Amino acid sequence: MNKVFPKGEDGCIAAGPKALPGGEGCGPLCCSRRGACLSAFLLLLLATLAALIAVVTTLGLPSRTPGAQACTTLTNRTGFLCRDRRSCIPASGVCDGVRTCTHGEDEDESLCRDVPHSLPRFLVARCGDPASWIYADQKCDGTNNCGDCSDELSPVTVCPACGPGWWRCPSTVFIYCGCIPRSLCRDHVQHCSDWSDEYACPGP
Repeated sequence: MNKVFPKGEDGCIAAGPKALPGGEGCGPLCCSRRGACLSAFLLLLLATLAALIAVVTTLGLPSRTPGAQACTTLTNRTGFLCRDRRSCIPASGVCDGVRTCTHGEDEDESLCRDVPHSLPRFLVARCGDPASWIYADQKCDGTNNCGDCSDELSPVTVCPACGPGWWRCPSTVFIYCGCIPRSLCRDHVQHCSDWSDEYACPGP
């Protein structure tokens, strides 16, 4: 006599004496449903991966900024070497809001996100006040960039003697330190505390 097993509400044959362990009495129909769910999950995963590949292909991978390199400008100042390995821009031209290099790497976010901490060391010069800084090409340029002349005078900075276009004297003008431009000599205005700009300086 053939045995007849009762069927559940979903059409699955109820567990019988030979039901598989862990199958909870599920027959071939339930197993096919599980297979369909697994197939749907795999298809969803593959579709997500394909979409990610399409986005990367369309937008491209994030560009990597090569390590910044120092160079010397035509005025013999510290500079920033552009990616083309030919253009050398002044240190003070980096992160100034103007893209000077052809590819704009002088304004790259990796350099400018936290100035001066994000700048390479060769671009930065410290003032007498540790909290103050200037660009390296602004040191020993004859101008009081730090505000306390520490970028022009010892002991913080050792600069070469005044150039041919300058006159050495203790300046009375805030913008200058130990030298003033010779163009200011003999203009009937005191620029040196000892008046040497009017009586000793030969002029331009």
